Amino acid sequence: MNVIGLMSGTSGDGVDAALVSIRGRGHALHVAPLAFATYPYPSSLRARVLDSALHGTVAEICHLNAVLGEVFAKAAHRVIRTAGLRAADVDLIGSHGQTVHHLPQPVREPGVGLIRSTLQIGEPAVIAERTGITTVAQFRTRDVAAGGQGAPLAPYVHHLLFRDARRARLIVNLGGISNVTYLPAAGGVETLRAFDTGPGNMILDALVQRLTHGRQALDRGGRMAARGRVDPKLLIELLTHPFLRRRPPKSTGREEFGASILTRVLRAGRRRRLSTADLLATCSLFTAMAVGSARRWLKGPVDEVIVGGGGVRNRTLMADLAAVFQPTPVRTFDEAGWDSKAFEAVAFAVLAYQTIHGVATNVPGATGARRPVVLGAIIPGERTRPWRV
Repeated sequence: MNVIGLMSGTSGDGVDAALVSIRGRGHALHVAPLAFATYPYPSSLRARVLDSALHGTVAEICHLNAVLGEVFAKAAHRVIRTAGLRAADVDLIGSHGQTVHHLPQPVREPGVGLIRSTLQIGEPAVIAERTGITTVAQFRTRDVAAGGQGAPLAPYVHHLLFRDARRARLIVNLGGISNVTYLPAAGGVETLRAFDTGPGNMILDALVQRLTHGRQALDRGGRMAARGRVDPKLLIELLTHPFLRRRPPKSTGREEFGASILTRVLRAGRRRRLSTADLLATCSLFTAMAVGSARRWLKGPVDEVIVGGGGVRNRTLMADLAAVFQPTPVRTFDEAGWDSKAFEAVAFAVLAYQTIHGVATNVPGATGARRPVVLGAIIPGERTRPWRV
């Protein structure tokens, strides 16, 4: 099957679209990349998406759900054109959507019980209608319903594509939020460990946007951070964040590493008269050390660290990671044969393929769910096929 994966992370900068060819059954799949494209959000839309995560009204989120459905559909069409194919050549779309709120810690609801919740928007019915292609979406909510945190979900795909018979690997994703997957040598999917570690690009991007008054969206290549000096006091303060001490399974988002921590960093910077470069250097090392702190929850050695996500293009952050994990080698998804930027979109293409074939892809050891479940809601396309489930 030719399958498109659509992904927009917590950075909210646009939609990554990956088109892959998948064949196989069960946990023995062959996945081959065909094309990758990015559909950036216009700056005004990005601002509205990020604001809706904390302050959005029901009316605004309702409207954005439909708007992003259209944007995700455009991203799907873009990657189809990039591959030189037609929509009729594509069998399936898997859409993660755009997370606007993630509440994995249970809240007691009187008369109902403990409730976890997560909300991704980008209406899949719009995607299916605009493309004519069957669309799978809402992957996280079924895991939450089964008692899990709904994240992380990529570890299943990490296991399929990165497991090694002789080396124990730590797979690191540097998106807006960072997460890790530990793959013991020759281990089955039930042996992996996976969880969020804290911020990835989120604090770094927010600092640049605030301190440049929106003129820049990110520290390209980590060049500004490379000119700064780490402030030990601020670094120690950041490392006391309670999320780092929380035992897995655990996941997080903008609720913990968004506006509130940005305010703390900026206040500390004013008190200590730190430059923009100093703040970025300090937060870069904090991000790397938060990823490194994952080792306290692992049982077994780490022979190799493989890093993906947009953060691999930040040379300062990558250098900090290499220092934190020294002497363990650190390399990128690209060096392992996968496009770092495209991989999470690839992951949701694989998850959609497995949903259609009735294969459970959440990992209870990673999300905390009571049992493995088939993820996602299926929206039939124009050409509904007789799926053999």
